[in-house]
Amino acid sequence: MSRYTGPKFKLSRRLGISLSGSGKELKRPFPPGQHGPGQRKKLSNYGMQLQEKQKLRLMYGVHEKQFRNLYSFAAKQKGITGETFMQLLESRLDNLVFRLGFSNSRAGARQLVAHGHVTVNGKKVDIASYSVKTGDVIGLREKSRGLSVIKEALANRNYLPAYVEFNEAALEGKYVRLPERSELPQEIDEKQIVEFYNRLS
Repeated sequence: MSRYTGPKFKLSRRLGISLSGSGKELKRPFPPGQHGPGQRKKLSNYGMQLQEKQKLRLMYGVHEKQFRNLYSFAAKQKGITGETFMQLLESRLDNLVFRLGFSNSRAGARQLVAHGHVTVNGKKVDIASYSVKTGDVIGLREKSRGLSVIKEALANRNYLPAYVEFNEAALEGKYVRLPERSELPQEIDEKQIVEFYNRLS
């Protein structure tokens, strides 16, 4: 399945979460459409599991195949599978570019990475799904530091997670540690996602 490119606000309202992280989509807290306020229906267990999976996948903007492969990798690691899975998603380069404030959305961050504006430990990396390790330093190429879209995003940043550090002078950030579950999206019930994939195995 290809990446969703339709109206993000409508999709956020249908799923009941802010996919951008800004919360602007949920000013109307009901599904889109003429009969939106009355559309919330009770879902089956499978329906709830599928919805949680879709919410997380669309939040991070990951293709279905990538998402499932990442889950399979998480399931083989030690620890709590759901939490490990979310940490792996959070460790993606495009997500950390967004978290550091170089872009005001994950989609914008993915574009910055794909266009070669981002470095990891001083070397250009143009793969959005690149898995950043703790201790890695994420920065910008010299010629990219003056981009207005980056300056505007940094000026409007209102939150910096505790698991990253940002050097204003050098315009670079360090991934200091893996995030704790309390620092990851609270509107996601990862146990439902684990149950969804257990059902398929």
